[in-house]
Amino acid sequence: MYESSRVNKTNNLDKEIKGIFEQNSENTMIGGIDNIVSSINPRNSSKALEKIESICNQFHQFAQQIRSCYDEKTTLAINDEYDVQDLFYSLLTLYFSDIRREEYIPSFAGANSRADFFLKQEKILIEIKKTRAGLTNKQLGDELIIDINKYQAHPDCKALTFFVYDPEGRIDNPKGFEENLEIRSRNINVKVFIRP
Repeated sequence: MYESSRVNKTNNLDKEIKGIFEQNSENTMIGGIDNIVSSINPRNSSKALEKIESICNQFHQFAQQIRSCYDEKTTLAINDEYDVQDLFYSLLTLYFSDIRREEYIPSFAGANSRADFFLKQEKILIEIKKTRAGLTNKQLGDELIIDINKYQAHPDCKALTFFVYDPEGRIDNPKGFEENLEIRSRNINVKVFIRP
């Protein structure tokens, strides 16, 4: 009985893989084995980026909800960028198992730096920012441009995601801000999410 069940599972897996190969036969000629591997691997970059985007889009709602506890109990306060990083990390653990904090970036213009998070299997760097009084749009834009240039030096980085938490709505024209930064890099996929 056990042997029969194992054979059936093996046959089903063989059929599934064969189906993927047949489905991707044109892609194999054009894009090579990478297209097949990304079809088999559920942790491919585009799905990972969709999950990260979902976290960014829902972050503020989650942050508001976590602050309103039953019976007015003391809960988490989000006062600075480190608080945002801690909460964001917790949300990442829902989807990803290998999350590296403070990922070392090779030297750029004589200085070393670290990205907030690196998803090793997905090859995605994530940098978290929080707006604050005294941080102008220009200063934030300059910081992000410098970060984009630095993080491109990471040998395993295929995508870079910035999450800028702006609960007070300090950034003028967040959509334009995002679009301007996303087209700055041609070497890696750069996504910027500015959310209240």
